Amino acid sequence: MKKIITLITAVALSTAAFAQSTWKVDRAHSRLTFSITHMAVSDVDGSFKDFEVTITSSKPDFSDARVEMIAKTASVNTENEQRDTHLRSPEFFDVANHPTMEFRSTGIAPAGNNHYKLTGDLTLNGVTKQVTVDFWYRGTVTNPGNKAEDAGFQVTGSINRKDFGFGSKFGPPMLGNNVDIKANGEFARVK
Repeated sequence: MKKIITLITAVALSTAAFAQSTWKVDRAHSRLTFSITHMAVSDVDGSFKDFEVTITSSKPDFSDARVEMIAKTASVNTENEQRDTHLRSPEFFDVANHPTMEFRSTGIAPAGNNHYKLTGDLTLNGVTKQVTVDFWYRGTVTNPGNKAEDAGFQVTGSINRKDFGFGSKFGPPMLGNNVDIKANGEFARVK
């Protein structure tokens, strides 16, 4: 009986210790990338250099995770300045009128061991649509440098750019309609 009480107490304490933890992205060890087909024969890859992501969860397996992401659209980078300038124009990201792209999760569902379907509202170019992406919790470790907890995640998915009125002057084959998204991130626990 004493062992059962000790076990229940340990579980209660570990759950309480994890209650509503908040994790912030470590941008030095994280990337937010995209890929789109160009001229139906190649893919053009890009990333956002300036973004913030916060994950909150009360469960150690992140099965109730809530994710919020804000990316500065002016930070788009495809390693080609002429193309990046065009992407910042009103024909694409329209950074003067829409300086951020935002995602706020609204639900999460299990999809295998540490894999989930994450649903949320994506706002791009002033248009908000519900999207679902794959969300993989890769584990939690103790950072040997600062002894803090770090968690790893990967998000993959695809959106239809037409849903957001993005690059509407440039249809296939010039640009594919689907934009693949991939984000890899390390997150530090802040509370």
